[in-house]
Amino acid sequence: MTHSLHRCGKLQEKDFVWLLYHVKGVNDQNFVERLRRAIGIVEEVGSVNWGDVKSGPIVSVPLEEIKAKVTEKSRIRGVFTSREQAVQFLKKMKAADLGFCVILSGPLDQVFSACREAGVEPHTLNYSLGVFGKKERLADEDTLAITTMCGHHMIPDGFVSETRQAVREGRVSAEKASLEFAKLCPCGIFNQERARELLVLESSSSP
Repeated sequence: MTHSLHRCGKLQEKDFVWLLYHVKGVNDQNFVERLRRAIGIVEEVGSVNWGDVKSGPIVSVPLEEIKAKVTEKSRIRGVFTSREQAVQFLKKMKAADLGFCVILSGPLDQVFSACREAGVEPHTLNYSLGVFGKKERLADEDTLAITTMCGHHMIPDGFVSETRQAVREGRVSAEKASLEFAKLCPCGIFNQERARELLVLESSSSP
């Protein structure tokens, strides 16, 4: 989905978004059962964050509640922190043959190499051409590196800027701050581990 393509900033090599979709009337037979099997694969691989857009992400909703609320209208998506996880996910999904449309988003060269290693061939490509217009009106790069991890931009620039300052001053831990950011992204593709590392990196380089 294109809302995951505008991530920017440092440490993108630790940021791989995945999504599972189906098409009504095409591959929606026994959907709930198949989706629960797919969730098992997600848990095996160890997605740092994921969720169902209908119920919420694991950072704010108990895992068992998400599983219990899975319906034919569920859409699950999440994020991995390494290319190796992406490869394992693709391999396991291919072997399980659950019939889902599997979408993987990340640095293009690494996504392609992950697909090759997993033995799958991409059939569709969405590519972000960047940002055009009055870019001087955007937030600074360090803020955007965090806010763009929520594709629907549900994390306010001002909140991120204030929280970054609090982390630099030692008033809030990077781990707690990144988790608070993640809770604002309802669909589960926010990478709180990358956010934590970005905050730590910024703090260590501050005078």
